[in-house]
Amino acid sequence: MSDTTLRDRPDALTEARGLSAEYAGAFANHTPMVLWAQRQLGGGEDAARRFLSNYIQDLKLGPMAPPDGTIQRADWTARLGDRRAEAAYRAFFLAELARLGDARALQRLYLPRLLPGIAASALHALMRLAYAVASDTAAEVAAALGYWAATYLPLGEGLDAAPRTDQPAGVLLLVGAQPALRAMEFDDGLLWHAMRRTAAMPDFAAVHDWLAVGPDTIPKMAHDSLLLFGATMDFCALHALTGTHWLRLVLPVLDPADQQRAIRFFWQAIASVYPKMGCPMPLDEAAAEALRRLPVPEWPEIAAAACASDDEHDISLCYSARCEEAHWSDRLYRVLAARRLGLAGE
Repeated sequence: MSDTTLRDRPDALTEARGLSAEYAGAFANHTPMVLWAQRQLGGGEDAARRFLSNYIQDLKLGPMAPPDGTIQRADWTARLGDRRAEAAYRAFFLAELARLGDARALQRLYLPRLLPGIAASALHALMRLAYAVASDTAAEVAAALGYWAATYLPLGEGLDAAPRTDQPAGVLLLVGAQPALRAMEFDDGLLWHAMRRTAAMPDFAAVHDWLAVGPDTIPKMAHDSLLLFGATMDFCALHALTGTHWLRLVLPVLDPADQQRAIRFFWQAIASVYPKMGCPMPLDEAAAEALRRLPVPEWPEIAAAACASDDEHDISLCYSARCEEAHWSDRLYRVLAARRLGLAGE
């Protein structure tokens, strides 16, 4: 590659944002989100370029296909969940952004209708929107909404049953108490396929209704997700921890009623992967406190290790854990991030 070509090439994050949101049969392309998180952790352009180049090479990532049609404002929901419409939806939301003149207005207008499909691409559309908001990048907000619309994944809107618990972990334990859900078996395929399959089970239909949402639900959700991940270090539980961070970033744009809806739909999505985890028990408080006392490096060393990793989930977890520790003042986030990266003492 010539020096001129290198000078004209966009930075790795900008390049990543132009790629298709999914690859190889609907696996999530993490690079638009992970490279931004890596940058916040202190990673430079060399680290970003290395990560992106390896990701493209290993996963055969490609550019987004051209639009296969035009989304019209009057019936913009007609193709929700149609992955072929990714480019068309992205173009639609970019045009709406130009019309409305403000990314926050774009979200306030369209996000409430998208909330029932928050499981889109196994929550990675939520991730992209959260980091678009955090980076204050209006075009990325439009891209994230397009991604969400094209991969929209509704898991049901409940049976209007009464809430059964105000504890997010309590909802998971109730799911695990359903014999048909607990007995489910899964292959190692796409996470959103597992979510969709669980949601199709009759015993899952009321799960949406089970959580009583109040002013303290988000801190409870953060706490319970942390203890679930601490007990398992499981890939699905990691998404509960990071997803709670993403949700917290997105909620302020919504009015209170839609915030409650977002919280309920998000936790329903986490509950839908609980059987795939094997319905584990979260850490009890004594075990969590013992972990909090483990000797671990400070955040700069953990962040440097994450930035050097080619595992997107190392970077994602480290960034979310650092943000959540800063917000909730729980050292366990740092311990678990260090443990994930092999830096924690025993």
